[in-house]
Amino acid sequence: MAHGDVSCFRYCDMTDSIQSLFVVDRLFPLILSGEKTSTIRWRERHIAPGHLTFVCDGDSGRTAVVEVTRCTDMPLSAAAAFVGRKDDWPDDIMLKGMREHYPEIELSSIVQVIEFGPPVSQ
Repeated sequence: MAHGDVSCFRYCDMTDSIQSLFVVDRLFPLILSGEKTSTIRWRERHIAPGHLTFVCDGDSGRTAVVEVTRCTDMPLSAAAAFVGRKDDWPDDIMLKGMREHYPEIELSSIVQVIEFGPPVSQ
């Protein structure tokens, strides 16, 4: 998938009360620039609106705090259209990309779409 991969996040179990997610190295710069403003998650702890710390998977010292504005549950088959990427992520591409990280996911699986603004701090 292109730079807008939807599946490259995993939960970061940190000891503080701030929500955190790891993000793969190649997508971290897109969060820093404000170009990436959503992520799709499956079978992980739900994120809620408020502050969220993204942690770079290859360098845990690199972080970015964003403001989560909306979290919406829906079938994976509806997620690309919801975030305005249906042309970029037709069902077969979406499913292939998500299965890189969630091998058992199906188009009917309920995912959480997390939308956020540009970093408020880095």
